[in-house]
Amino acid sequence: MDTFSYLGQGFGVALSPYNLLTALCGTLIGTVVGLLPGLGPINGVALLIPIAFALGLPPETALILLAAVYLGCEYGGRISSILLNIPGEASAVMTTLDGYPLARQGKAGVALSISAWSSFVGGLIATCGVVIFAPLLAKWAVAFGPAEYFVLMVFAIVCLAGMAGNKPMKTAIAACIGLFLSCVGIDSNSGVYRFTFGSLGLADGIQFVVLVLGLFSVSEILVLLERTHHGQKALDASGRMLFNAKEGMSVLATNLRSGVTGFAMGVLPGAGATLASAVSYMAEKRLAVKDNKFGEGDLRGLAAPETANSAAACGSMVPMLTLGVPGSGTTAVMLGALTLYNITPGPLLFRDQPDIVWGLIASLFVANIMLIIINVPMIKVFTKILAVPYWALVPAIAIITSIGVYAVHATAFDLYLMIGIGVAGYILRKMDFPLSAVLLGFILGGMMEQNLRRALSISNGELGILFASPITWGVWALIVVMIALPFYRTWRKRSQRKADAANA
Repeated sequence: MDTFSYLGQGFGVALSPYNLLTALCGTLIGTVVGLLPGLGPINGVALLIPIAFALGLPPETALILLAAVYLGCEYGGRISSILLNIPGEASAVMTTLDGYPLARQGKAGVALSISAWSSFVGGLIATCGVVIFAPLLAKWAVAFGPAEYFVLMVFAIVCLAGMAGNKPMKTAIAACIGLFLSCVGIDSNSGVYRFTFGSLGLADGIQFVVLVLGLFSVSEILVLLERTHHGQKALDASGRMLFNAKEGMSVLATNLRSGVTGFAMGVLPGAGATLASAVSYMAEKRLAVKDNKFGEGDLRGLAAPETANSAAACGSMVPMLTLGVPGSGTTAVMLGALTLYNITPGPLLFRDQPDIVWGLIASLFVANIMLIIINVPMIKVFTKILAVPYWALVPAIAIITSIGVYAVHATAFDLYLMIGIGVAGYILRKMDFPLSAVLLGFILGGMMEQNLRRALSISNGELGILFASPITWGVWALIVVMIALPFYRTWRKRSQRKADAANA
């Protein structure tokens, strides 16, 4: 009862006219920032922190603004992923797998409305989880040390083969390419240059923005030019703008499962929306026995990562508020905003400053409702992007992509590197390698290395720490199962063929 009393107090803060207007501005800004490839929620939140501080916003209002921008970016990131096959950030990579095929089939409006609804459901589930389970889940998250995180990343890499259906080897090779790319740059522990080939431009490693825009944006430009050469016209943006009841019911179970999964992954410090979307997508693909069209435009394949993204974004607030540990890169930036206001997050924050904590939690409900109200009427406007002729669309994508990359370090080297990666990505696409596996391998590679080194530092180099807890044993068991499943399926298919041949 105390929890609901505090939540009511939080709604009193979030529903004040000033904070409502702040949340509305935040959701609009976040949607626009998320729409632009290369920016993402971290940049959006980081840019607004000095503005919020300079305007003298109260701490609860500043946090409401930043949270609204965060959720708005998660919504906006799906637009370029679905319409242009260009994920604005890492967590939107999985959205491209089924979102873009749906747009190519003339179902862009349905895809955008399903993704908006899925984001809303995921945010709603996670916000309810924050209210009810925050203290309990914070204690559970503490049980995950570096060894547990490393094994969890290994599990995610092994699961990547599940995205590719009949291309497990190509997916494994693509993931290994991503793992290799994550090793480029100065070793943070020893200071040794790795795979830089004497280039200072690679000393800081390959930036995520450079890789994602090279792999997806530049390669997509080359594909569009190829299609233009063959005389293919722009897509017709007409058709239904909203999903119907049958389509909504077909993804309902996916929404519920992915919402819970995304929230649980979001609570884990460092796991974040990227891992949540990947795990949710792969779990739903394995559950989809009938009419499995994942990767070809399956609504469940779109709903799963979108629900998980928003749920993980809300779930990442739990460790930030209860432990003072950021649950994601964006909440790490928000943690910096708290320090500007001399606020120390942790268990005492709930007791000493309930207006700030519960006002923020209540604003998550408000922001999710605002976002779906704003985004659904705008779907018809967004789908007009598909009707833009290729001769105009290609230069526009090239300009936005170049600006996004140049803004990182303001060096021409990043532009040349992006073009080189884009050409390599185009070749991989023509050879039917999944680019999403390269990107996820790159993202998970850095986290794997950091957590492995921390674990080995704790154990003085003993590998036994990777098998020292019940959590690691459980995850290792899942890894063995995931490795064995493809072999079992192959054996089962061969046995079935032999049986059919014998009966014939």
